[in-house]
Amino acid sequence: MIRKPQYKTARKFGEAIFPKTQTQKFAVRMGRKSIKRGRRRSQKTEYGEQLLAKQRVKLTYGVLEKQFARYVSEARERDRLNPVANLFTRLETRLDNVVFRTGLAPSRAAARQMVGHGHIVVNGHKVSTPSYNVEMGDTIELHNSSKQKTQFQEISQRLKNNKAPVWLQVNNEKVLAMIASIPTNHKEEPSLNFEAVLELYSRA
Repeated sequence: MIRKPQYKTARKFGEAIFPKTQTQKFAVRMGRKSIKRGRRRSQKTEYGEQLLAKQRVKLTYGVLEKQFARYVSEARERDRLNPVANLFTRLETRLDNVVFRTGLAPSRAAARQMVGHGHIVVNGHKVSTPSYNVEMGDTIELHNSSKQKTQFQEISQRLKNNKAPVWLQVNNEKVLAMIASIPTNHKEEPSLNFEAVLELYSRA
């Protein structure tokens, strides 16, 4: 897990890449700082932009370098015609990300904790590995014993308020989600440049 001061990191990348920074207050503050520093900031090189794109993706999904490099390698080997979609799919189908997308957790960091602490069940079996890769048809739900815990009492309401992506079917009452299809459209995350990431690794 990546643990860094979220506001400081988000300011560095100029993006509200964490839920905690996706507020009007942060946006206004970033706007003021951009105006103040605009004249002093030098233009980044193509390599610099690609490196920045990689860092944004890694921090957004909470993946460390060694594992991320493996994801990129697998994406390129799986289908050389569409490695961008493959990389996006691998990141989106991580169990911690799916738990976040369903609304079971308010952030990916919280989702990683939920998975790691054994609160999540996949196809009827407890899974405690955040990077676990879900597949189409898999069901994800809260462990029965966890449903009785105080911190999860209002989780059904959270699911109702959450807008899950189209590839997830969520049953609010049963607190259960099913992978209806495999996510491949990386443009669903417009702030993340997956093409630049692949270009960066192709330099090696």
